[in-house]
Amino acid sequence: MAVALVVVAAGVSLGLWAASGGDGGSTASEAGSSRGASAAPQDREPEAGATPSPTRAYPLSEAPRTIPAVRDHEPARGPGWRPEQGNRVVVDDPALADEGRLVAGELGMTYAGEKGDKKAGDLRLALNGDKGANPESYTMTVRDGRVEIDGPSDTGVFYGTRTLKQETHDGGTAPEGVVKDEPAKPQRGFMLDIARKNFTAGWIEDRIRELGDLKFNQLGLHFSDDQGFRIESTSHPEIVSRQHLTKAQVRRIIDLAQSRYITIVPEIDSPGHLGAVIDAHPDLQLRSAQGSAVQGAIDISKAESAEIVDDLLDEYADLFPGGPWHLGGDEYQALTRSNPEASFPQLAAAAQKKYGSGATVADLTTGWLNDRADTVRGHQRVPRAWNDGFFRGTSVQAAKDIQVAYWTGKEIGARAPLEYLQAGRKVINYNDEFLYYVLGEPQTFVYPTGQRIYEQWTPRVLRGTAAVPARYDDQILGGSFAVWCDLADSQTQDQVAAGIRMPLRATVQKLWDPDKPELSWAEFRALADRLG
Repeated sequence: MAVALVVVAAGVSLGLWAASGGDGGSTASEAGSSRGASAAPQDREPEAGATPSPTRAYPLSEAPRTIPAVRDHEPARGPGWRPEQGNRVVVDDPALADEGRLVAGELGMTYAGEKGDKKAGDLRLALNGDKGANPESYTMTVRDGRVEIDGPSDTGVFYGTRTLKQETHDGGTAPEGVVKDEPAKPQRGFMLDIARKNFTAGWIEDRIRELGDLKFNQLGLHFSDDQGFRIESTSHPEIVSRQHLTKAQVRRIIDLAQSRYITIVPEIDSPGHLGAVIDAHPDLQLRSAQGSAVQGAIDISKAESAEIVDDLLDEYADLFPGGPWHLGGDEYQALTRSNPEASFPQLAAAAQKKYGSGATVADLTTGWLNDRADTVRGHQRVPRAWNDGFFRGTSVQAAKDIQVAYWTGKEIGARAPLEYLQAGRKVINYNDEFLYYVLGEPQTFVYPTGQRIYEQWTPRVLRGTAAVPARYDDQILGGSFAVWCDLADSQTQDQVAAGIRMPLRATVQKLWDPDKPELSWAEFRALADRLG
């Protein structure tokens, strides 16, 4: 399967594959239909008795067809706009130079820098100074043979260029009129498990280009687990897997992501899922009272356990810029025992020493999460953790600023999403029934389909298929589609790219606008196939 950025005469493809994959292709009639741009001008019939004249009339334009769909379009009459070789991309502010150069290269135009004059065929990028607006919003005006994209920040202007790139893909026309657009949710993510399966730097970079064109703004990298530790380390080189990303490769990934306004969200999961670390430090593995080792679990009663994890958090905070930091916190196997205090007396003793005579292993585990949150908070990061890393009925409470990555309601002592929302917590939707692509489909997992996401899921559907009340909508920051590699050899990385193609598009559509889409699923799929 070809994974390449394809540049064609008047525009570039949004997608990165020669094959559609995922949820299937379109019918021939759908794939060849109009983009919804202004139709070609039609000659008027001369009125009876009047002298014929060469006047032309344009039909009222239709809204652009893009993924995600624009949220508002004011139609107008006119020919629309297409990029022409030699026409200019100009900017009103030097801060937009990178966006100008990128879109000029993509559309086959000439980047001309800061210019105050107007020429036919221009694409102008501008900052509008609206400090009260959503920084990811933009306005795109197609009029008089020119296009202007303006927004309150360079992020919004960049998203406007993504809309224009899709509109003009493969010879298409940007329709006359005014687009006003902004996302419903501030966090629109894709999470990739590179710990269990090694993905090449080039493959990750291709996904970043795809995500940027789709207006995603986060890429989660789960790079530490039982099966591997996949990024070069200077503080603990002994834990790094043979197949891994160098820091130089990661920096190139980060630079590309920043150019697409995508924040990398790193995850070093603890105190469970640390098998790769424990392999190099077997003395830190959690053991039961009978001496049996617990897979992937570090002994949180030992000071050395906290030291090594904090070493890693400190090291990678210097590598990864940006706000969010995922601490994991899920599936600590000590808490799956019927009586954790009896099974792990060293954990019980440590809990009581630190938190008092009534403290439990769950209290100690919550304290571990809070301590790791303190570490990343010291680097001005916002901590998040999986929902099964929060426990009911503990004397030690998870810090209020730790955001909940809600993925399941199947854990022991499962807590419904409303418990977190009623407590005032911010939540990110990772609903495993819609948004989990688990290689090999182990346990009860099945590969998600774009159609099911498109037709049944919204950001308020946090668990199962039922939505939480609308009054909690502002606490739900967004969502993330996730690829987990439990059975890593079940698919090649190219098969993964094809399999997630339509689910990614459906996910971002619902994060950009959670309302019922205007297009049917068949029309949406046909649009995705036409855009590439």
